[in-house]
Amino acid sequence: MRILIVEDEHQLARNIQKYLLLDKYAVDVAFDGEEGLNKAMTNDYDCMVLDLNLPKLDGVELCKELRKEKKNMPIIMLTARSGSQSIITGLDAGADDYLTKPFDLSELSARIRAIVRRKSENRSPLLSSKNVKVDTNSQQVYKGEVKVSLAPKEYVLLEYLLRNKDRAITRPNLISHVWGAQEDQLMFSQTLDVHIAYLRKKLGKDLITTVPGCGYMITDNKDV
Repeated sequence: MRILIVEDEHQLARNIQKYLLLDKYAVDVAFDGEEGLNKAMTNDYDCMVLDLNLPKLDGVELCKELRKEKKNMPIIMLTARSGSQSIITGLDAGADDYLTKPFDLSELSARIRAIVRRKSENRSPLLSSKNVKVDTNSQQVYKGEVKVSLAPKEYVLLEYLLRNKDRAITRPNLISHVWGAQEDQLMFSQTLDVHIAYLRKKLGKDLITTVPGCGYMITDNKDV
């Protein structure tokens, strides 16, 4: 999953980013509301972690602007205010959930998983195709009854393809969701192919289908 953090406290933003990277997310950071709005409007994110108090454009106005432009990514609002009115204001602006500072990073990660699951067509934490099963809560992968160890980016790639099962996902889309914003698309396109090859070797060559001129997909359809 690809996450956008919009937080003007640089150390907190970096701490969140570091934790979520270890938790196998692709993470972009913006340090003010205008930068956050620009990134959210020009990139595709699975979730935004949004501070309520931001320079240049505050979190409430940013949230309103995104919803006005039909950007429906889940938004988790961060607030140092414990008063209910500020929380109500943020939720009314279009936020989906909130955390009051200080908060536990593991709770934030769990809320991201839950809110993305609620917004997706598949609300179960269990994903599967053919004889491959993934528990997204524990991030454990099984081929049949055998547990398979995946490298962090292999897991992220597999989960994203499974969450979009039966859809052809373009190479740029896969790169941005697994590795974040990258200028060198050629280099990461080659990296993508290497990770696909590793997944096929570990989980079966028929699990991931190459879509010529597009990218890759996972489907249960044996005719594809």
